[in-house]
Amino acid sequence: MAARTGDEMSGPALLLAGLALSGSPVPGSWLLAGLTASAAVGGPLLGALLDRAGRPGRMVGWCLLGYTAGLLAVLLGLGRLPDAALVAVAALAGLLGPALTGGWTSQLPLVVPPDRLARANALDAISYNVAGLVGPAAVAAVAAATSGQTAVLVSAALLLAAVPPAWTLPPRRPTPAPGNATASDATATDGAASDGAATDDTTTTGAAAGGTAAGGAALRRELAAGFGAIARNASLRRATATSMVSFCGVAVLVVGTPLLGAELTGEASYGALLLAVTAAAALAANTAAARLRRWEPRPDTVLAGSTLLLGAAMALAAGVAHTGGPFALAVLAAALAGAAEGPQLTALLAVRHREAPPRLRGQIFTTGASLKITSYAGGAALAGPLAAYDLGAALLAGAMLQVLAAGVYRLLSRPSGRLREPSGTSAAG
Repeated sequence: MAARTGDEMSGPALLLAGLALSGSPVPGSWLLAGLTASAAVGGPLLGALLDRAGRPGRMVGWCLLGYTAGLLAVLLGLGRLPDAALVAVAALAGLLGPALTGGWTSQLPLVVPPDRLARANALDAISYNVAGLVGPAAVAAVAAATSGQTAVLVSAALLLAAVPPAWTLPPRRPTPAPGNATASDATATDGAASDGAATDDTTTTGAAAGGTAAGGAALRRELAAGFGAIARNASLRRATATSMVSFCGVAVLVVGTPLLGAELTGEASYGALLLAVTAAAALAANTAAARLRRWEPRPDTVLAGSTLLLGAAMALAAGVAHTGGPFALAVLAAALAGAAEGPQLTALLAVRHREAPPRLRGQIFTTGASLKITSYAGGAALAGPLAAYDLGAALLAGAMLQVLAAGVYRLLSRPSGRLREPSGTSAAG
C-alpha cells in the first residue's frame, strides 16, 4: 500500500511542482510523460527477470529504491537543470515503474492459494483505489500547507517505506531434483524449469546469466513469449488494447484536473482533491462490486461498459471547463470517472489472472502494465500543451479517446477475434 500510495502521489506532485516553478502545465506534463514513457521497455524486461528470480521480492525492493532515487534527482534538478535533462532522468526512473504496479500484482499466487485468488484479486484492485484516494489527497494537503516539492519528498518517503515488505515476499519453491517432481511442483516452478534450472541458486542468478550469450538468448525468448502470449490470446489482446487507448485518455484527465480546480476555485490544490474524489468513487464502486456475490458479470463486459462511462464523465468535465462551473459539477464528473475507473481496473486484472499461463504470469502483468503506462505517457505529453491552449478541448479529447477505446473493444470482439475461454477457466473470471 505504501508503494502504491507513493506512486500515486509522484505524478500529481511533479505536476504541481512543475506548475509552481514555471507557471505553465507543460514542464510538469513532460516530466510525467518521461516518468511513464519508458515503461514499455522496462515492463517486459522486469517481468522476464521476475519470472526467473528465486526471490522476486528483492528485485521489487531494488526497483523501489531506484525509482525513489530518480524522483529525488528530478526534484533537486527542478529550476537548476534544463527541462530536457530532467525528462531524461524521469525516463530512467520510469524504467522501474512497472515493478510498482504489475510487479506486485503478479506475485499474488506466491502468497495466496488458488481457491482464494479471485478474492485476492478484488482486494488487490481495491488497494489501487485506496492508494489512488490517499495519494492525490495527500498531495493536495501537503501542497496547500507547504509546496509541490514537499509532496514529492513525501512520495519518496512512502516508496522507501515499502522496501522492507517487498524484501520479505516469499521465494519461489526450489526446483525438485530430477525424478522427484510432482505436477504441482512443476506448476510452481515452471518459469525456472523452462530455462533448464536445476536448483534455486540457478533461478536466483538468472538475471546474472543474462549477461552471457546463452542467458541473453533465453531472456530474449522469454520476452518474445510474453508479448506473444498477449498477442495470441484473444481476451488478453482485446483487454490490453482497450486499456491502452483508455489510459491515454485518463492521462488527459489527470493533467487537466489540477488546472480545472485552479480555474474554478483559484487554487490548484483543489484539482488534486478532485483526483481524490475520483479515487474515492473507484474504491466505493469496487467495494460494492466485491459485496455483490450473487451477480458477477464477466470482466470483459465490465471492461467495455466502464470505458464508456469514463468517456461520459470526461465529457461532463469538458463541459464544466467550457462553461466555467459550477464546481459541484466538476465533483460529479470526478465521481463518475472513479465509478468507471475502479471496475475497469478490477476487470482488467481479472482477465489477466484468468488467461495468464503460470510460467509467463510476471511478464504478462508487467508487459500489460508497461503498455498502459506508455500510453499514459503519450496522453500526458499531449495533454499539457493542449490544456495550456484550451482546457475544455483537452478534456473533450480525453473523452473521445474513451469512445475510441470502446470502438477498439468492439472491433476486437468480431467473430475472428472473439473470446475463446481456455478449458478449466470460468467465464465469470
